[in-house]
Amino acid sequence: MPILKKNLLSIVKYGFLSLLVLMIVVFSVFAQKDIPRADLIKKYATGHSKFIPIMGMQVHYRDEGNPLDSIPLVLIHGTSSSLHTWEKVTTILNDTNHGNKRVISFDLPAFGLTGPNLENSYSYDNYNQVIDSLLIKLKVNKCIIGGNSLGGGIAWHFATTLPHKVSKLILIDASGYPKKNEKGSLGFKIAQIPVINNLLLYITPKSLVRKSIEGVYYDKGRIEESTVTRYHELLLCEGNRSAALSLFKHPFTQNTELIKTIETPTLILWGKEDGLISVENAYHFNNDIKNSKLVILEKVGHVPNEESPKKTAEAIYDFIK
Repeated sequence: MPILKKNLLSIVKYGFLSLLVLMIVVFSVFAQKDIPRADLIKKYATGHSKFIPIMGMQVHYRDEGNPLDSIPLVLIHGTSSSLHTWEKVTTILNDTNHGNKRVISFDLPAFGLTGPNLENSYSYDNYNQVIDSLLIKLKVNKCIIGGNSLGGGIAWHFATTLPHKVSKLILIDASGYPKKNEKGSLGFKIAQIPVINNLLLYITPKSLVRKSIEGVYYDKGRIEESTVTRYHELLLCEGNRSAALSLFKHPFTQNTELIKTIETPTLILWGKEDGLISVENAYHFNNDIKNSKLVILEKVGHVPNEESPKKTAEAIYDFIK
């Protein structure tokens, strides 16, 4: 019996050591270090990029187009994205054929070149304060505010909290209602699995980012290699992985009933083949917001602003002109 017990202990000890060695090998081969923010600023803070101090952060933003436009368009990106998601739409809306619109975009705290806030804690109220502070510093009294995915959820919460500052609202595949049977993206699914999701703080392969992007596009052929690289590198920006994981572990509480109180003229723009937030949600928004216009884009997924920027910009222009 003592021999059996000794053998069993040896097996357990050997198994533990084998697992430890395997983990060390996996981490040494696949783990990626954070990329210093200063390095990524040199690469991605180009053109109209500026930084502005807000609530202890240096918020990365761009203010482009007609400086005399007194009611600019403010665009908010979604989870794990950045202001770059609006580049093609902004270029179109800046030209004279589409109103020569002033467009303000920025990296939300937790993402892009803005990075985490001081507490690494996030909520709709927190984002409302950031947006309001940005508008005050840029001397914008009223704006047209819009967002994609999480950015759409932030936009309509801002419109319900500070309606006097919003002339029109644009919701692009926006969050707001409980999810049902959406298939989602691989990265988002892993990020929501307890314990395992902690590995994303150290192991975030580019292939996973690619798969996640493929999960939100309908036409995979429209995904550019530079887009995958940008998403991956900005995710590795120091502090961003921890911030993103915090968001997944502590999802925002949404008061869906607030949507019915929105009186602001609203454009609801949706990719029909959205696998992350079903197109059914577009009809819910349209039904709950009385003064709303619904536009569905065929053969487009969760990020119409990237996958179909021309149609997205035209829909926005038709709504705001």
